[in-house]
Amino acid sequence: MASGQTPRGAAPGLAIRDVGVAYGGRPILDRLDLDLTGAETTVLLGMSGVGKSTLLRRIAGLLDGPGAILAHDGQPLAGRIAFMAQSDLLLPWLTVAGNVALGHRLRGAHPDPGRIGEMLATVGLADAAAKRPAQLSGGMRQRAALARTLMEDRPVVLMDEPYSAVDALTRLRLQDLGLRLLAGRTVVMVTHEPFEAIRLADRIVVLAGAPARPVLDIRPESGKPRAPDSVEAQTLWRRIVEALGVEQAA
Repeated sequence: MASGQTPRGAAPGLAIRDVGVAYGGRPILDRLDLDLTGAETTVLLGMSGVGKSTLLRRIAGLLDGPGAILAHDGQPLAGRIAFMAQSDLLLPWLTVAGNVALGHRLRGAHPDPGRIGEMLATVGLADAAAKRPAQLSGGMRQRAALARTLMEDRPVVLMDEPYSAVDALTRLRLQDLGLRLLAGRTVVMVTHEPFEAIRLADRIVVLAGAPARPVLDIRPESGKPRAPDSVEAQTLWRRIVEALGVEQAA
């Protein structure tokens, strides 16, 4: 997939209907309803433990519970979702190229070596194909994880704090890379960082409470990426921290 190319199939919106998940009898999500627009980046914000990652895993089909996750186009979601976890989850005994092709091999498919090389070149790792994960920096590992996600070529991409494990400068570079390479997909991303959400999102949904509920649902007006020192970004930040229940310094 060349830079900026859209995935196979249109990126559908998602309908979250009466979704519930409980741990140890404690409801984390209960009868949650939410519609997510296709081909947009929706960022989920909330305090630790509120249920952001739980919702992401429920959308991915990794958790069971009542309710349903449906595509707006009426087609099944199975086979149309790629998941990128907070940890890069690279297997240490495989090369970078082997890790990028892991999904295909787990499904018994034969990945195209040319496509693997294209994905690595897209994220700037063409020269690292034969290296092992231990030979990579944190930023390179996350780029390899992003290449593996792109290799899946799914129209829906779920990302659980994908940029949190690297330093601030690398994080900005990875954010910009993700914006460029994931354009045209339906992206749902979890983060703890309000400014990351403000910088990257078409829509920001703040979750709070037990069970979790949307307490703020906003669409920034300017285009992405947004400067954190802009008037809009500062205004959005104040609204977000207020929704999170964080007291602001005078």
